[in-house]
Amino acid sequence: MIMDSYQRVARKTVIYPRKQMIIYPALGLAGEAGEVCEKVKKYLRQDYDLDELKEIIEDELGDVLWYIANLATDLGLSLDNLAAKNLAKLHDRQNRNVLQGDGDDR
Repeated sequence: MIMDSYQRVARKTVIYPRKQMIIYPALGLAGEAGEVCEKVKKYLRQDYDLDELKEIIEDELGDVLWYIANLATDLGLSLDNLAAKNLAKLHDRQNRNVLQGDGDDR
């Protein structure tokens, strides 16, 4: 699915009030990312096998994607553009051999 297409469809499922734009999806994103980390922690503790973890993480990452899409929409940003810009940044860092460096301005 094209990212912007997903973004448009995901937007149709928003139920948070306009006054909570940006805030609601940002907090939701943090919560869902925390849930992903929690599931990985439980995997390390051997509460799940790898197949169970994949299924659980797939659901959680879908939730993360929903919050990213709606935060981007609240800010007037395109997921297609975000993805392209991120890949261009990573490609540039790779070409300059600084993928493993620290900081935003590598």
